[in-house]
Amino acid sequence: MMPTVAFWNLVRQEGEQAGGGATDLIALPEWLTRYPFVEAALGLVVLILVAWLGYGIARRLILRAIGQFARRTSFTWDDKIIEHKVFDRLAHIAPAAVVYYGIGLVPDLSLRIVQLGQQIALAVVLLVTLLSASNFLTALNDIYQAQYADAKSRPIKGYLQIVKIFLFVMGGIVILATLMGQSPVSFLAGLGALTAVIMLIFKDTILSLVASVQIASNDMIRIGDWIEMPEYSADGDVIDIALHTVKVQNWDKTVTTIPTSKFIEDSFKNWRHMPLSGGRRIKRALHLDLNTVHFLTEQEIERLSRYEFLNDYMKAKRAELAEYNERAMESDDLLPQRRRLTNLGTFRAYVLHYLRHHPVIHRDLTLLVRQLPPGPQGIPLELYCFSTDTAWASYEGIQADIFDHLMAILPEFGLRAYQQPAGSDFRELGRAATHPVA
Repeated sequence: MMPTVAFWNLVRQEGEQAGGGATDLIALPEWLTRYPFVEAALGLVVLILVAWLGYGIARRLILRAIGQFARRTSFTWDDKIIEHKVFDRLAHIAPAAVVYYGIGLVPDLSLRIVQLGQQIALAVVLLVTLLSASNFLTALNDIYQAQYADAKSRPIKGYLQIVKIFLFVMGGIVILATLMGQSPVSFLAGLGALTAVIMLIFKDTILSLVASVQIASNDMIRIGDWIEMPEYSADGDVIDIALHTVKVQNWDKTVTTIPTSKFIEDSFKNWRHMPLSGGRRIKRALHLDLNTVHFLTEQEIERLSRYEFLNDYMKAKRAELAEYNERAMESDDLLPQRRRLTNLGTFRAYVLHYLRHHPVIHRDLTLLVRQLPPGPQGIPLELYCFSTDTAWASYEGIQADIFDHLMAILPEFGLRAYQQPAGSDFRELGRAATHPVA
């Protein structure tokens, strides 16, 4: 670089040769040579203006041209790159490059300041490159999810986050080495003694990486799966699977964030295979009053035989009981040895036939109507079956319709649903005691 004083002497000579008026124009630069710090400050201002101009050109011209070209193509992946502002980050390289190459041209700057400015500019270039690479990896994940059908079952977000962590760790080391004016290799050698500390810092990351590999290889969870994890109050759909966390949107629209490693440490329930099986289980009991269970009379048998679901059953059952009683009984007085139809058994048969002919009850999956042990709340009659519609709202409507019908038809069998006495029951009892029927 030409010394400042010699440079302005050359300019002055050329001005004198051109004419006396030009000498006045040289007065200001001659004054600047007597104040080098002012000359350096003006040079820095010019450098900053040129760097800002370079950033404007890169952002307004080059990036705008790239964006217009991406929109004209038939591909969608380039739109994702533009959407995540990968090139917007790279635009910051232009002013850093101007500073890196231009700071050496600023007059009256010491060599140490020039070197420090170049180191900072180079560090900025490295940092901007890392941020652009991070945005590109995020865009790559969106491209993968949009264009591949198995993206939900094979998410790559966790692996891309591992790559991001590796890039930022290595990039951070290179940036620090650049700012300190050292070689990255020697800087890494100095960090060898801190290996144990680094392992401790990244302990959760290592555990999450192992968990992510096991989750992906065993197909334990996918985006969109309905899972239950009571330990973390999670009950809803998986909306995001990342390296460190899995996000679950609960049915009340809250979001529970669970560490990824917990899915291989704790148990959880995944409902994915329920809709895949084509049926959703109905398991609910109807509690009946024990006091209403009795043997059917002939009049009741005749009346119930008129029901479509019970006609064949009553015929077969009456023939079976008549044959049995004819062989086993010597006298009609031995009532305990006779087999007779009960209203509860007949109702159970009705419910079974009703479910088998129901249009939305799955016939190829388990279908049971069973009697559970009696208790303080009566005798439970449990329905165990599967609906063909697995959607939550439809399933609840199907279940409600079935039990509405069964509770409404109970009096036809002489049965009554059990419920604990309410305050109105005690008032009726007290009124009957006070005013007995004559």
